[in-house]
Amino acid sequence: MTPFDIQYKAAIADILYNGYEIPNPWSGRTTKMLPGVTLRVDLQDSFPLLTLRKIPLKIFIAEQVWYLMGQNNPTWLRQFTKIWDDFLEEDGTVKAAYGHRWRHHFGRDQIDCLVKHLTQNPHSRHAVVITWDPADDGLGVDSKKNLPCPYSFTANIAGGKLHLHNIIRSNDMMLGCPHDAAGFALLQCILADKLGVEPGIYTHSISNAHIYDNHFDAARELVSRSNDHGPVSLRVPIGSYERAVNGDIELVNEIFTSLKSQYQPLEAISGMEITVNVY
Repeated sequence: MTPFDIQYKAAIADILYNGYEIPNPWSGRTTKMLPGVTLRVDLQDSFPLLTLRKIPLKIFIAEQVWYLMGQNNPTWLRQFTKIWDDFLEEDGTVKAAYGHRWRHHFGRDQIDCLVKHLTQNPHSRHAVVITWDPADDGLGVDSKKNLPCPYSFTANIAGGKLHLHNIIRSNDMMLGCPHDAAGFALLQCILADKLGVEPGIYTHSISNAHIYDNHFDAARELVSRSNDHGPVSLRVPIGSYERAVNGDIELVNEIFTSLKSQYQPLEAISGMEITVNVY
């Protein structure tokens, strides 16, 4: 198994057999959860692409491009997926769209500032990007259809590599976690290319790592699986950052082709539906 598969499988087993049983009032379901779960992979060794079951590749690739475009209207993204449509407000926008939060919501373009700052100060510890808006996210404010799950990430350059630490308040481990880990590791690769360094350690830290009760059987199936899949590597095309900002569809196809040529996962696990919370 790949380094990510090994850690992910262990986390699923730990939650399934040792997790706290917690009701989720927003979805009407029960979860098993553990606090403080962290997955950590070196992108020089292997890209965190789950192979213990098949996951759709183009969705997380296109999503990260959409984030870098800075949009909160999913029209561009719909040519690849409609997963954000469940979170549309009456005006057709996603209020907590990550890319829009990064690039517009707080009065400055955090992604552009990160690139410029680390270019000028490669040893800085100030490269922090925030998605969570304390003015009206959470703490009893439930007026939006979606709140950011990955709510902040930090970037550091060390040893000629860009390291990214993604902090997630809440992660659906069977569907959300593999998608988010691959997506943000891709973001790390794109930012590393822009900064002229190699991608390094990707860290995925989850405050509330949970499995919904309608995914328990799928979790047991995944824990029973094993394979001999080799490491997956990813080197994004030169200039990927600018192409992503401009919504280059061909960039999605090129990254997809690179990953698909290495990807021989076990079969998909059927019957897993996305749980959409009321808030």
